[in-house]
Amino acid sequence: MKILAIDTSTSVLGVALLDETKVYGEVITNLKKNHSIRLMPMVEELFLEIGWKPEEIDLIAVSKGPGSYTGVRIGVTTAKIFSWTLNKPLVGISTIEAMAFSQQHFNGLIAPILDARRGQVYSGLYQWMKNEFITKEQDRIVLLNHWLEQVKDSREPVVFVGDDVKLHQDLIIEALGNQVSFSSIMNNVPRPSAYGILALERFKNGQVENTFDFVPAYLQLPEAEVKWLEKQKS
Repeated sequence: MKILAIDTSTSVLGVALLDETKVYGEVITNLKKNHSIRLMPMVEELFLEIGWKPEEIDLIAVSKGPGSYTGVRIGVTTAKIFSWTLNKPLVGISTIEAMAFSQQHFNGLIAPILDARRGQVYSGLYQWMKNEFITKEQDRIVLLNHWLEQVKDSREPVVFVGDDVKLHQDLIIEALGNQVSFSSIMNNVPRPSAYGILALERFKNGQVENTFDFVPAYLQLPEAEVKWLEKQKS
């Protein structure tokens, strides 16, 4: 089964082409540049390099968020267009989950972090157990100090993952001490192939999106929408 995987949810822009046995091509950048301009040329170039045609794709995987509102929308919209025009199934995967997926060799909890400002983070808890990838705590937006208390109460070793961890590293160490470790920089960025692998498992279990109804999972409303709703109530 040939899979196209797309990630535009953060400053990372990633595209991968893979199947059940091999990642044939993967392109990743971690730059604050316009994903809307760069995504389709990247997809086109990768198809040319690998020698696949878009109509040969059997499944489309995309990051559904959380992350940058604009970034997530770009990826989801592009994936929906591919799904609709090619009549192929679509599976959305959590950015947090894909970030955790890289930690197969860590024997403990995996806590990806995306900064959400105002002392908040997007996070969740995952774990690899006997080659099975398990969700221990669902993704959420939460005050970091409250989240660290919950993680500490687990009394399990935990690895924090993500480029945004460095923004909070001192607080994390103060709260968790020897309980905590940190991912290497090469695993802080989610790989687009991880979205493809996770999406394939969802597809096998019949968990695909309705292309028309599929929307990003922001975990909170954009600030502009919050202000608009407040005006409607006044």
